[in-house]
Amino acid sequence: MATRQRQGGLFLDRGKGGKRTGAGRPRAPGRHRNWVRVREVLAKNTPVHVTLRVVKAVGRLRRRRAYHAIRKAIQRTWARADFRVVHVSIQREHIHLICEADDKRALGRGMQALEISAAKQLNAAVALDRGESAPRRGTVFPERYHVEHLETPRQVKAAISYVLNNWRRHREDLEGPFRRAQLDPYASGVLFDGWNRPYPFIPPENFVPLGTVRPQGWLLERGWRRHGALDPRAVPGPISPRATRRPVP
Repeated sequence: MATRQRQGGLFLDRGKGGKRTGAGRPRAPGRHRNWVRVREVLAKNTPVHVTLRVVKAVGRLRRRRAYHAIRKAIQRTWARADFRVVHVSIQREHIHLICEADDKRALGRGMQALEISAAKQLNAAVALDRGESAPRRGTVFPERYHVEHLETPRQVKAAISYVLNNWRRHREDLEGPFRRAQLDPYASGVLFDGWNRPYPFIPPENFVPLGTVRPQGWLLERGWRRHGALDPRAVPGPISPRATRRPVP
């Protein structure tokens, strides 16, 4: 099992303080979102839907080396007793996770460890794809992760469907080697036991699934099931505008 990793602290300039025009860190160019902050109190085992975005320099995440980089980073969280990644899907430029944690502090530390490991692994993957000997250096996750609390069985069911079927929203099921596949090979749904019936999955050669851990809380383990099993053919929400700009074979 992996040992805990810690991220170094930030050096802050304490020479000036208080609110003033132009104060604070300059906004980076490009995409901006109003990320929802984690509430002050996170009840034990309350599921959360977490979204992580990567910088464009990392490249498409739905490729072999990036997949294994993220898979290994998730695997390193298995040793944590207070934080669990239960469901995951990898899209072109972002990652969806459904997690449990003992409290807000455990969620923060678990996500910190996952991001540190994923950044290191992804930077190494970029270098290998480019044929470079030294790992890429630089930011991988440009913004704080987005968190949504899931407090009812219906919310949890909708979130699981959204995460595991997210590739259909981005039309990844219509292109590439997994065109028309029933289940997304870049998601933990290939091991999920909550589909409405068995669906065939023909793994590619040397396939290693995204390993996750079983939930401990009632909502993620049993509660959501009172609203019925999930359909892997469902499209969760409207088609992504970015997907509609890509040609469909």
